[in-house]
Amino acid sequence: MKNARQRYQELSSHREQFLHVAYECAELTIPTLLMRNEGDALYQSFHTPWQSVGAKGVTTLSSKLMLGLLPPSTSFFKLQVDDSKLGEDVPPEAKSELDLSFAKVERMIMDSIAGSTDRVQIFSALKHLVVTGNSLVFMGKQGMKVYPLNRYCVERDGNGEVIEIVTKERVSKKLLGMEELDDGPNDDSKGDYAGSKDVDVYTCVKLYDNGWRWHQEANDRLLPDSVGKAPKEKTPWLPLRFVTVDGEDYGRSRVEEFMGDLKSLEALMQAIVEGSAAAAKVVFTVSPSSVTKPSSLANAGNGAIIQGRPDDIGVVQVGKTADFQTAYQMINILEKRLAEAFLVLNVRQSERTTAEEVRMTQMELERQLGGLFSLLTTEFLIPYLKRKMHTLTQSKEIPAIPNSLVKPTIVAGINALGRGQDREALLQFITTISQTMGPEALAQFLNPDEAIKRLAASQGIDILNLVKSVDERNADQEKAMQAQQMQSLTDQAGKLANAPMLDPSKNPEALEAINAAAPALQPQ
Repeated sequence: MKNARQRYQELSSHREQFLHVAYECAELTIPTLLMRNEGDALYQSFHTPWQSVGAKGVTTLSSKLMLGLLPPSTSFFKLQVDDSKLGEDVPPEAKSELDLSFAKVERMIMDSIAGSTDRVQIFSALKHLVVTGNSLVFMGKQGMKVYPLNRYCVERDGNGEVIEIVTKERVSKKLLGMEELDDGPNDDSKGDYAGSKDVDVYTCVKLYDNGWRWHQEANDRLLPDSVGKAPKEKTPWLPLRFVTVDGEDYGRSRVEEFMGDLKSLEALMQAIVEGSAAAAKVVFTVSPSSVTKPSSLANAGNGAIIQGRPDDIGVVQVGKTADFQTAYQMINILEKRLAEAFLVLNVRQSERTTAEEVRMTQMELERQLGGLFSLLTTEFLIPYLKRKMHTLTQSKEIPAIPNSLVKPTIVAGINALGRGQDREALLQFITTISQTMGPEALAQFLNPDEAIKRLAASQGIDILNLVKSVDERNADQEKAMQAQQMQSLTDQAGKLANAPMLDPSKNPEALEAINAAAPALQPQ
């Protein structure tokens, strides 16, 4: 049976071509994400790109994905009772109370996420996905950790499901309690790491019929207390991909899809910068037969007077202005294409740019995220939520939730984009009816209760105790009608009192009738 080190070396051969492309992508965008030289050096030098468009695009796209997957102000998931269980195991009248309890659990989970470093690590993982197309996230008890592509290998089956993961990392021998042990058969220890205080630790993760199991090895020896296990659906190991290709164990990146534009922009920017530096250099030439001495010209101060003829003195000029202009125009075209590829919002600069135009541009960019969100919602959000709920339940931070009754639903990512499109379509539909058929048609044909519910659902708003029900509105309407009737009776009584028929000066018979009826109205 092969040990973890041998298995890592065997799987790394299938990773080489993906790793080579990932290094190129990192050098054109953010070189520090993936370094070619691995070692225990305190500082590693890296290739500096000639342009910053790639780095800006990666940061912008990663931020948009981060805000879409884990919105800071709202929950990215919702706990709700399975509709098929209503009436059988759960009475329908208890659904509102259960929703309130689930909302409290949701807030507890979101508070736990906000108090941890998950968002920082997830943002780092998203940048790796955009640049290299692959990233491994480990959700341990001490927090979340992100492995770059050059630190892990993965093997998938024909359906793209992960069946084995092997990671490699440098750990101090002192931390592992291995200071007295000699270097084992680790090939790295014979090279640059000979005599090092660190040792390579390999973590082997495999999927079995009853779930995931993993262990760690150093110098081909099993580390104590390193064996772990987890259910199949609640694994802490999340190997992520950005773009999937059928039959490949690793994913492709967004940068790789636009590698041609980035390479062209890199070459043009290098030519422009070096050409501009050459053009900015000022060199004077003096004719050999001139009476003007070069030393006199070099030592002359500003405004100084020297002997000589201006015709004998010249300035070296590059004369490549037209060529620079052509390269500059191509640079603008490439920057525009890359900005669209990485969803960078470029608002049209004009005096008549309206807020509606900016909003439509932003909406168009968000719609392009639909394909990017689909895979991340399936491979990241759902396993992340299941693992988070599993760990919080084991630590007794949240109560145990029966899986047979409660169904966690993701409301962020691609689902949030779908709700946004539903909202725009609903508003456009209502506006069209009002403009074409008049406001009276809205009151005649549109159901306001259903419209309010759909608007709230499209924006992810819980209408419980927020929007009045039909019974509450009927009760308020009855109270208003009773108050109106009382006010009407009061007004009528005042008008009758001022009528000429009841005025004693104008109708003496009325006064006599009142006086005659007064004894009968006295209380007994």
